[in-house]
Amino acid sequence: MENTKYMNPYYAGLLLGLLLLTTIYITGRGLGASGAFKSAAVATVESVAPAHAENSKFYADYSKEHEGSPLKNWLVFEVVGVIIGAFISGMMSGRLTWKLEKGPRVSSKTRIAAAVIGGILWGIGSQLGRGCTSGSALSGLAVMSAGGIITMFAIFGAAYSFAYFFRKFWI
Repeated sequence: MENTKYMNPYYAGLLLGLLLLTTIYITGRGLGASGAFKSAAVATVESVAPAHAENSKFYADYSKEHEGSPLKNWLVFEVVGVIIGAFISGMMSGRLTWKLEKGPRVSSKTRIAAAVIGGILWGIGSQLGRGCTSGSALSGLAVMSAGGIITMFAIFGAAYSFAYFFRKFWI
């Protein structure tokens, strides 16, 4: 019996590619998520510590680039749409549960700690790399950018290299 809870990965990849090309055609930019989190961080600092935001080059430069509220950045709307779309997709396919997915040899605390640490490292890396994997690799590949191609090889190369050492957690 075939599992129909998930979309065919080839079809999903095709749709993602079409979405990416449409986004580039309409906005002149690709997809990405880290910019939305940066906008949220800047908006938070501006409302909690406005003097610090004005005196910090990072926050001041970001505010000059994005007139008005940083939350009006289109990437914020993209991420909100992704969250809403994921919720609707999970609800329609019956996958919307509070279950913590983990391997049989991993405790719930370890899984949550690893997710939090991974998220923090992702956030730091996306700022050091001037974008997240979707922005750097997918959008870069869509326009045949040498940097995007190198990024994609680095992402998959690192994933395959580390997978051997971490597979015991999931098998």
